[in-house]
Amino acid sequence: MRMIMSFHSKAISLSSISMSKLSQIKLLVILFAALSFTDRSATASPNHHQYNIGDLVPLYVNKVGPLNNPSETYYYYDLPFCRPDPVIQKKESFGEVLNGDRLTNALYELKFRENITGKTLCQKRLRVPEVAKFRDVVSEDFYFQMYFDDLPLWGFIGKVEEESEILVIWNESAAKFENRMDKYTRTSSVPIIRQIHWLSFINSIVIIVLLMGLLALLLMRRLKNDMRKCADGDEEEEDKEVGWKYVHGDVFRRPPNLSLFCAVLGVGTQLLTLVFVLFLLAFLGVLYPYNRGALFTSLVLIYSLSSVVGGYVAASFHNQFAEAGWERSVRLVGILYLGPFVVTASILNTVAISYGATAALPFGTIILILLMCTCVAIPLLAFGGVIGYRFRSEFQAPCATKRFPREIPPLAWYRKTSCQMFIAGLLSLSAIVLELHHLYASMWGYKICTLTSILFITFILVILLTSMLSVGLTYIQLSVEDHEWWWRSMLCGGSPAIFMFGYSIYFYARSNMNSFMQLSFFIGYNACMCYAFFLILGTISFRASLMFVRRIYQAVKSE
Repeated sequence: MRMIMSFHSKAISLSSISMSKLSQIKLLVILFAALSFTDRSATASPNHHQYNIGDLVPLYVNKVGPLNNPSETYYYYDLPFCRPDPVIQKKESFGEVLNGDRLTNALYELKFRENITGKTLCQKRLRVPEVAKFRDVVSEDFYFQMYFDDLPLWGFIGKVEEESEILVIWNESAAKFENRMDKYTRTSSVPIIRQIHWLSFINSIVIIVLLMGLLALLLMRRLKNDMRKCADGDEEEEDKEVGWKYVHGDVFRRPPNLSLFCAVLGVGTQLLTLVFVLFLLAFLGVLYPYNRGALFTSLVLIYSLSSVVGGYVAASFHNQFAEAGWERSVRLVGILYLGPFVVTASILNTVAISYGATAALPFGTIILILLMCTCVAIPLLAFGGVIGYRFRSEFQAPCATKRFPREIPPLAWYRKTSCQMFIAGLLSLSAIVLELHHLYASMWGYKICTLTSILFITFILVILLTSMLSVGLTYIQLSVEDHEWWWRSMLCGGSPAIFMFGYSIYFYARSNMNSFMQLSFFIGYNACMCYAFFLILGTISFRASLMFVRRIYQAVKSE
């Protein structure tokens, strides 16, 4: 605006001294050129992915690694490639560092819409150790990764292309900028594999629906018979078959290890919130394949912010049974999942440092994570706990709890906790095993998970199946007058996560992964993921059982 006004004032002064029309036209041309140049310079930028003819389009080299071990990646210039002087590392985001990306500059100079053919990058004589290093990485199927205008590029080291003379040709495309990643997803998911994926998904849905329908039918029929016997007042039949009625004075007795139980509920609810927010971000387009570091950044931020949910749930549930001791429940929320995860990540980071891999976290990133926990997660956790304490309420039980607990009769082996965990875990795994295989292939392979909607529907169906199994097993437990259902419902609900971890071991054994570092990362991070699902599904299972137990004892009381 200031530039326009200055030229306008010049035009007035020149006209006052009878400037010729030709001079006025020249001035307007100069003004238009200046404005056009300003606008052009503002829009042509690598940050906006807009370039003019001849502009340098940025290309960064990232990392190299063996094809069979996706976690074992190294710096690009660890191999004796032609390198610029100096080597400058691109300033990376928090998530890119967690993802193991280490982008650096390269000697390649690629300009917009300027074709290059047969250009030599550099002349370099390799020494004997350097030749041996190249020979080793070629035999181990090492690949390299680069980013050209934020588009990922891959290739195998030592592989000679048929048209090696042609390095980059510019062609006009009809694809829109926001759809430019579709080519990668189409390449990863060829039609026959996509068809198999859909068939496995339909198979999982059929199995889950049949299981839920069978459980609901059997459970409702049995409950109707029990309610009818209670209503008829036939004491002989009642004593014989309606065993759950006689533990009404103990069924709502608070669970042992109340603080730990509340902490499990808090962490499970926090992690469930995290999963749903991640799905929401994926549906909104924030998370998509090859959005470098976005997933890891989201995981850290959402977990820190959702600490308030964990603190609130743990404190509020604890205060339904006791006003004192809720602080311990809140403290346990902070360490129940984060503690084992930090220990595991520290061990794996040490392994990565010993290998010199890009997965090793720099000291600055570790400090940033600690500051985020100290300044964000812990205060929000404490704030959630205080809110849960301030808005506490008493536990509303349909039946009064007796002073002394009822003795539990001896149980058959198939009615014990371990057997019920095995049944619940096996049934759930059989329903989702095919989708679980696709998930592991995306996490520990090079398959892109593009069908987020299928993953979300599968997760919802697992929640429904877990709830149905939990209700059914809790009913069976109460029918034999075993009133200690609180912890058992949580353990049975979380048992599919144990089978998930077992299947991950099978997946590793069937794969071509072979290094100690890859084995460590695979076991460590899979254990953390399965532990998170154990807490999530255990929380859901208990909530479903609690609703069921409340409902049946309210029905008995009303009759």
